[in-house]
Amino acid sequence: MKLFKPPRLTNWVFPKLRWRFSISEPTVFITFDDGPNPEITPFVLDLLKEYKWKATFFCVGQNIIRHPELFQRIVSEGHTIGNHTMKHLNSIRTENALYLESFREFEKTVQTKLFRPPYGRIKPSVAKEIGKTHRIIMWSWLSYDYDLNVSNERILSEAKRIKKGDILVLHDNAKITERQKQLLPQLFRLLKAKGFHSEVISA
Repeated sequence: MKLFKPPRLTNWVFPKLRWRFSISEPTVFITFDDGPNPEITPFVLDLLKEYKWKATFFCVGQNIIRHPELFQRIVSEGHTIGNHTMKHLNSIRTENALYLESFREFEKTVQTKLFRPPYGRIKPSVAKEIGKTHRIIMWSWLSYDYDLNVSNERILSEAKRIKKGDILVLHDNAKITERQKQLLPQLFRLLKAKGFHSEVISA
């Protein structure tokens, strides 16, 4: 079963992780994981510029080093950067010391106060350590854009449940370039029709 929205109890079970925001404005918080990537990130940035929306990019440190000009474009256009570890590690499958090393190596490349664990998984002990210095940002709407077994129609249908204050997870990686070029314009139109706009997540 695909859970586009996490259970309501998630906020109480993991209170130190940020799942959504309580706000009065018609604002959502679009986020992109895994980039920057030259095959899809420019398309994402062009679309955000067209809508005059801002997003938060949880970048992989290695990709920042590979594509510095693209990274600088993200920053110069007013978007916010978050730490997604240096090597996109899975906390559950990685020793704590190695995982934290990847987290800190990212900070030597780019300093930020936002963090999102790759694969959405993080050990409580690791979260406690990272939480001393960073806001750990999770989500209240997961797009499943990375899963090609989930149709665009299903994703857009589930997007109708998005509410103000929701944190939306999308991806800018090469594997789903063609999907995103079809899905994102439709999703943005749907959000705009619902009266929403997107802003960055503050540190």
